[in-house]
Amino acid sequence: MANVNTKKGVIGILTGGGDVPGLNPAIRAVTIRAIREGYKVIGIRRGWGGMIDIIRDKNADNSLNYIELNTDIVNKAGRTGGTFLHTSRTNPSRVRKDNVPDHLKDSYSDEVNDLTPDVLKNLEFLGIDTLIPIGGDDTLSYAVRLHEEGANVVAIPKTMDNDVPGTDYCIGFSTCVTRTIHLANILRTPAGSHERFLVMEVFGRYAGFTAMLPTMAGAAHRCVIPEYKFDMEHLTEVLTEDRNQNPSKYSMVLVSEGAMFDGGEMIFENSKTDAYGHKKLGGIGDLVSEELQRLSPKFNNGHEIRIVNQKLGYMVRGGDPDAIDSIVPMAFGNLALDLILAGVYGRLVVLSNGRYSNIPIEIVTSRNKVVNVEKHYNTERLRPFYNSFENQPLFIMASEMAKN
Repeated sequence: MANVNTKKGVIGILTGGGDVPGLNPAIRAVTIRAIREGYKVIGIRRGWGGMIDIIRDKNADNSLNYIELNTDIVNKAGRTGGTFLHTSRTNPSRVRKDNVPDHLKDSYSDEVNDLTPDVLKNLEFLGIDTLIPIGGDDTLSYAVRLHEEGANVVAIPKTMDNDVPGTDYCIGFSTCVTRTIHLANILRTPAGSHERFLVMEVFGRYAGFTAMLPTMAGAAHRCVIPEYKFDMEHLTEVLTEDRNQNPSKYSMVLVSEGAMFDGGEMIFENSKTDAYGHKKLGGIGDLVSEELQRLSPKFNNGHEIRIVNQKLGYMVRGGDPDAIDSIVPMAFGNLALDLILAGVYGRLVVLSNGRYSNIPIEIVTSRNKVVNVEKHYNTERLRPFYNSFENQPLFIMASEMAKN
């Protein structure tokens, strides 16, 4: 029964980084359970961006920065994609001078500023006893900082790249894989009609899970991933072989945005960096397409093979969550409340070896989570290994042996 007559405290919740399907179900799960347990819930708008923009004046209009959540609000949004709280790529510990909120400009004048003292004051101003940030390794790395500063934090992993350390699963990953498979099947039509190579660029800066799993599921013949620098001639050779063996005369490759040519580096749109120091990736799919067409005569009896080139981009992160990204966020949200009710903080809720659990939040900044190339990626065939499935977890190469 709900403890509606006893206010236990205030829980804040925010979403940071890229949007994915499954965020709204997580917000819903946290809010409904928290209210039933007697808590007030505040949703911070625009992730850490809203957290630094708050004006600590009861008469100030902070409606763009936070909102009190109730069951009506979260029930309406809970089955939809994206995040109704909005999001940003803000790092409060590294705010450029031009991005410091106007009301704080007198206090911070360096080219790069650490606004953590004001974040802590804002949490106190809002009366937030515990903060639940939902995000990837960048968003959660700042959650680690707040934990180290003494704030009560319980974190939920989210990223379709599925590369937050310590957990087998991050919210958004399953829908991303589902969308990729669906879009790849759509694109088979033009590729087959015109007897072409089909190149599809997908997200994945440092980890190739979003290319590996769809390929394993049959969405592509080959994939190239950030963890292994590939030889362009070898890729052209195997794709030509795939095409010639296919009665419909086409072949397909999934290209992680962070994939690199042998001897090369990551491809960026420009030199600008975000708040976490990352340059915007872009262009590897285009370069692979150009090189495939240029090299194809060498492996196709002197005849050029043309390309269908498609960057899947936001199509794989848009729309409603699939079944897994509706169920896992519900479980993660309730796991977070279990911890708060027990007075346990500084934890990351995780899914490990098929079981829900939690581990110290410091895991987020302790190491990187990437594809184990030796175990899961056939570097000769440029695709996943298809063996040793017995006793493997649901998503095969995405498992992490979490330690409590």
